[in-house]
Amino acid sequence: MSADMPPSDIAARAARLGSKIRARRKALRVSTTVTAEASSISRVTLHRIERGEPSVSMAAYLRVLAALGLEFELIEAANAEKPDLQAQASIPVRVSLVTYPVLKSLAWQVQGTDSLSPQEAWDIYERNWRHADLDKALPDELALMEALRQVFGGGGRNV
Repeated sequence: MSADMPPSDIAARAARLGSKIRARRKALRVSTTVTAEASSISRVTLHRIERGEPSVSMAAYLRVLAALGLEFELIEAANAEKPDLQAQASIPVRVSLVTYPVLKSLAWQVQGTDSLSPQEAWDIYERNWRHADLDKALPDELALMEALRQVFGGGGRNV
């Protein structure tokens, strides 16, 4: 057991869970209003869950998971898959549109910047994956897509 888990680890795990919940909601193309109503919670509470706030009740998290067709499961820490740290380390702090041609073609509506945060890049890939011409993706961009998928989730879909 890990009763001595530092608060930063708890916050990081809650943030990952919130990010995966948000990614699932977006993948299903369900609004925050509909999700909140289906979960019998407020939109503010849903927003806090998607941000991964650990102070939100477990019942609220479980309601949202059920509304999105997800299941909560306990996994022994010794048996849990460890995240691919090398993949996470390969994600730049800012994702350059010039360096990644597929992302640049998908981000045509982005004006006034030549780089995105990793979350913004993942959101664009996830939202527009069906329009991606992966034949134009360089190996570095395919590696970036996989690293972003591992970190931000994506409802099981491989980009």
